[in-house]
Formats: sequence, C-alpha cells, structure tokens
Amino acid sequence: MSSFRPALIKTLNGEVSKKPPVWLMRQAGRYLPEYRELRKNTGSFLNLCYSPNLAAEATLQPIKRFGFDAAIIFSDILVIPDALGQPVSFQEGIGPVLDPLSGIDDLKKLKKENIIDRLNPVYEAIQIARADLSKDKSLIGFTGAPWTIATYMIEGGTSRDFLKTKRWAFSKPEEFKKLIDILIDAITEHLISQIEAGADALQIFDSWAGILPEKEFDLWCLRPIKRIVSGVRGKCPGIPIIVFPRLAGERYIKIAEIDGVSAVSLDQTVSLNWAKKFLQPKVTLQGNLDPVYLLAGGRVMREETSRILDTFRNGPFIFNLGHGVLPSTPLKHVIELCEFIAERGLQD
Repeated sequence: MSSFRPALIKTLNGEVSKKPPVWLMRQAGRYLPEYRELRKNTGSFLNLCYSPNLAAEATLQPIKRFGFDAAIIFSDILVIPDALGQPVSFQEGIGPVLDPLSGIDDLKKLKKENIIDRLNPVYEAIQIARADLSKDKSLIGFTGAPWTIATYMIEGGTSRDFLKTKRWAFSKPEEFKKLIDILIDAITEHLISQIEAGADALQIFDSWAGILPEKEFDLWCLRPIKRIVSGVRGKCPGIPIIVFPRLAGERYIKIAEIDGVSAVSLDQTVSLNWAKKFLQPKVTLQGNLDPVYLLAGGRVMREETSRILDTFRNGPFIFNLGHGVLPSTPLKHVIELCEFIAERGLQD
C-alpha cells in the first residue's frame, strides 16, 4: 500500500509546510459560471444534492478551475432533517424552508432508520468524486453539528433571534436533549458512511455555536460534538476531523481540546495572535480570511492574506476563509489569491 499522503492530510496530522494547503468554504457555488449552468437543469437544490453524478461534477468544478488542495462534497447540512423525514425545501430569495418542529410530540415523526438509504446518493457522489480526483487532492465529507441543525428544524429556516430554539433548549432541556440525541446518532452514521464511501477528512459545521451563553454552549455544542467525534473515531480512528464553531470566540479552546479533533476552522472575528498563542499549539488551524477581502481582491486581499500567513507560519495551517465564498466574488480574485499563496507561501 502506498504511503503517499496529500498535503491537506499531512497538515491535519500536524506537519508544517512552506506552502499551506488551500481550499475555500462554499468553493462550489454560484460565483462559478459552470455551477450556474449545471444548476439550470437540476430543478430543486436538493435534486442536485441527491443526483450523484451531478453532485460529483459540482464538487470537482472548483478543483478543475483553481487546483485547490481539497474538494468538499457538494451537499448540504439540511440533508439530515430531510433524511429524518422532516420536509425541507429551498426557495429562491428565502433559503431553506422546513416544516418546523414545535414540541416533543413532533420528534415521533423523525425516523433514524431511514438515514443511510435516503442519503445513499451522497455516498455515491463521494465515490464518483474520489475516483476522479488525483491522489494529491483530498476529499472532505461534512455535516452540520446538532445545535445548528436543530435551529433550522425548530425555526423552520434561518432566524435572526433563534427565539423558538433557545426557549425550548433553555426551558425544557430534557425534551430538547431528545432531539439532540437523535441528531447525534444520525450525524455520526452519516459521517462514518461518508468515510466508508471515500472521504479523506471531515468537517463539522456549527454555524450558530456563537449565539449560546456559556452553560448552553457546553450542553448543546461542546458535548454533542465530543460524542460525535468519539463515535466516528471509534469506527475510523485515523480520520482527520475539522470543527468550525463559528463565532465561538475564546470558547474555540474548548473545541480544540476535544480528543480526536484535528483542526479548528477560524471565523474572521477570531484574533490571529490569540489563535496562534492558544490554539495552534493544540491543533491545526484553518481560516480565516474575511470573504469580503476575496470579494474586493487586489492589494487589500494580498495584505490581509500576508498577515494571516505570517501569523501562522510556524505551525500547521490550512488557508481558508472565515466563512463561505460570496456569490458575487469575481473569478479573477480567486485565481489571484491562489497564485499569491503559491508564490509567497509561509515565508520565514
């Protein structure tokens, strides 16, 4: 068996490289003309997620255009509630729309036994994409974290204040835990199945981790992620796992200290020097260019990219954004970013 390991996997295992591996969150999306063309003929967004050949094509589009070090499977965090039996749709100009859960009785409608069959197209897409990727490129599988997925399931979509979810979690924690337990089991199964299909690494997106106070952060973000990581590592001990606890601030430390977490992905609000001092000695860091710098391009983008590279040059580091690529981002700016990092690297 070959001992070759792609750059991303080396870095996730703690190695330091002169040129950090690069990939971007939401790198397959509306800023790409080839994606917009693909999307024209797929009907609903979920149809694209559940069409293995098309999802694999969307996964590979940014690799073919930009040569990123990793592809991330084209899917969505809300395939989990959809697979559990909660109707999910995506509406133009609105985003995800779900039939909201309103109480403990609604949990009886969720069926964990359907998860693997319903999500089999995702695993087929991973198999196709992995077969088409060169061995120096990594393929990342992913999921949302229980807390973040729960907010969509209860609010019925995106929210400004997350009032329904927080009220349920704060006032009836025993009930709310039943939903979180369902999601932990479903997410763990989904991640293991992605690895078995050919994913080389995993990322867990906890996009709304930062909205919780300390006690509830520990209950609904930290503990569930610990259980998921432990479950995945129990079946697949060597798989690298990245966690993105967006807007968690100094509580990133708690995520970085979870046994089995290989890396944390930094949002753009995290202080670089703080992360260098308190996080990089514990885990690989990933991030954290504000997507608006990529949108702007030019000198300001290069200067901020240099600041990030300079800060993290002495430890394991993956270059990425602090959130996803904005749809109006010019292609030439992405090309400029990749070329700049390739030329400059982590200079001494």
